[in-house]
Amino acid sequence: MKIIQKLYQMFILGTSGNNLESVIKKGLGGIIFFTDDIISTDDFKNKIKYFSKQSDTSLFFSIDQEGGRVERTQNIWNGKKYLSAKYAFQKGELFLKEQTQAISEELKSYGINLNFAPCCDVDTNPDNPIIGERAFANNAEDVIKGAETVIKTYRKNGIISCIKHFPGHGDTNCDSHLVLPEIDMPLYEMENLHIKPFKTLIKKDLADIVMVAHIHCKCFDEKVMPTSLSKNTINYLKTFYNGVICSDDMVMKALDNFENPCEMAIRAGVNMFIYRNCNDETINTIETIAKKSEFDTVLQKNIEESYEKIIELKRKYKIL
Repeated sequence: MKIIQKLYQMFILGTSGNNLESVIKKGLGGIIFFTDDIISTDDFKNKIKYFSKQSDTSLFFSIDQEGGRVERTQNIWNGKKYLSAKYAFQKGELFLKEQTQAISEELKSYGINLNFAPCCDVDTNPDNPIIGERAFANNAEDVIKGAETVIKTYRKNGIISCIKHFPGHGDTNCDSHLVLPEIDMPLYEMENLHIKPFKTLIKKDLADIVMVAHIHCKCFDEKVMPTSLSKNTINYLKTFYNGVICSDDMVMKALDNFENPCEMAIRAGVNMFIYRNCNDETINTIETIAKKSEFDTVLQKNIEESYEKIIELKRKYKIL
């Protein structure tokens, strides 16, 4: 397999733009679906079947289906069907398990095999505009309990889960879709609170994918640097995790001030990337990195390692 095909396996792209079918044939790793993609049940199922037939390599069919305000199937259900992590957790373990079972069955009925959930952020900042009720709780122990219930239920149903947003988005006071948030907290405090759920779940072998946030953590980089592009952050994560490391959506404005952020993230050790667009700009980013990698041994090595991790995960869930 050529390096460009292995590189395309590292990308999960949205449907907007005119390039999706062509990049599926080049070896695209997966597709992510948003609310506008899901107009009716039959249409959505047929869409996934159609894309599946276009690919020579099996795709991740992915979604953000957390419940509450992050629920992509709301057009089908005429409103929000599921409770957010916080309120589902408050109703008890049995309710949380039953709700996750219902989400799993729904996603499987469409053909979805990857859900970018659960949030493992600890909601410590009441002024946080982006996490809030998406977190199970404001303490690490309850976050671990909630996440463990959710992940085990997804696994039982053959759905890949993703714990997010490492190293913890819960103490920020702004939205990384709009700006780059900053957390100024010593590493030992981050470890004892915000990193603890991730570390514990990884130790329990409950992490299929770890999503890294677009936030600036001063305990990793004094100079402004998003954790998703930070070698220091990724190297730290790799001291206790050797699975697939994924970016948050790469078109979020938190990355606007950084040149070639995708290449930076690959060099830092990120394995997989989400782009909500499949437009010319996104494809140009991938193709440019592919050309560079022909003569760049660091890029080549990181692409090869990422490809192997992604394929191993697909085999684990019998997607290949």
